[in-house]
Amino acid sequence: QVQLVESGGGLVQPGGSLRLSCAASGFTLDYYAIAWFRQAPGKEREGVCGIGSTGGSTYYADSVKGRFTISIDNAKNTVYLQMNSLKPEDTAVYYCAMRDWELLDVPTDPYDYDYWGQGTQVTVSS
Repeated sequence: QVQLVESGGGLVQPGGSLRLSCAASGFTLDYYAIAWFRQAPGKEREGVCGIGSTGGSTYYADSVKGRFTISIDNAKNTVYLQMNSLKPEDTAVYYCAMRDWELLDVPTDPYDYDYWGQGTQVTVSS
């Protein structure tokens, strides 16, 4: 079965950086999309960014544009999220999710995703 494993979360000071990883295994999809979502306490889950498996299609939430970068290493079946200039409002549990992809825009709605990781905590605080 499909398994997604996130890693790389932690505690960082405002202005700092973290790199999250999402390692996927057990899938047989020819093309897929992987997206990052986050959920802060008391808030709904929100989309952060996503990428298609060809690497040519991405999306970013306005709140992270220019600070976060998503990338994919198909040889390792791993998606990375480089987070720079972190702010306290970035504090949340970050989840990666996966679905099949039709080579169009990467879906942004969490309800469109079939497979989810367990989440990794990111805390931005001084």
